[in-house]
Amino acid sequence: MTKTVLRVDASARHTGSESRALTQRILDRLAPDSVINRDLAVPLPAIDADWLNANWTPEDQRSDAQRQTLALSDTLIEELKAADTIVIGAPIYNFGIPATLKTWVDLIARAGITFKYSEAGPQGLLTGKRAIVAITSGGTQVGSEIDFASGYLRHVLSFVGITDVQFVAADQLMVDADASHAKANAALEALAA
Repeated sequence: MTKTVLRVDASARHTGSESRALTQRILDRLAPDSVINRDLAVPLPAIDADWLNANWTPEDQRSDAQRQTLALSDTLIEELKAADTIVIGAPIYNFGIPATLKTWVDLIARAGITFKYSEAGPQGLLTGKRAIVAITSGGTQVGSEIDFASGYLRHVLSFVGITDVQFVAADQLMVDADASHAKANAALEALAA
């Protein structure tokens, strides 16, 4: 049973958003005890030189300003840590993920916190979690050679330790909306609560 879900919506639209509708249907299917909402339509600040300097300064040596610079990143990571399941609404914009979702990734991928380097290579630290990605597109077929979103998201989630990743796709909506919705419905019905 799913206890806590982190819902991350990356669509710029609230009304008429296929990915938001799909994330809601996934939540309805999972029926979690609690939901943490992260709406990326309100853009996150991109990392910059100040952020990088703060991040690479040892925690016990950070100034108050550096701690403040990393505060949002810390909050986003705590949201991930608190969740059993992460549900991401990811529309495909121009063959990839929305810029705001990439910014979220930049803010949560932190060495020593969500992953670490070892002799065997990077090791994710957010293990034991499940991710379900509601991925939508107008014309891009998920899994095709022009889909640079689904493989990236699978890789990034695995990089931080989330290897149980499932996709519910409503792709090529502008090509055949009925077939796209039918495929998404079948994937949704196959999801284990």
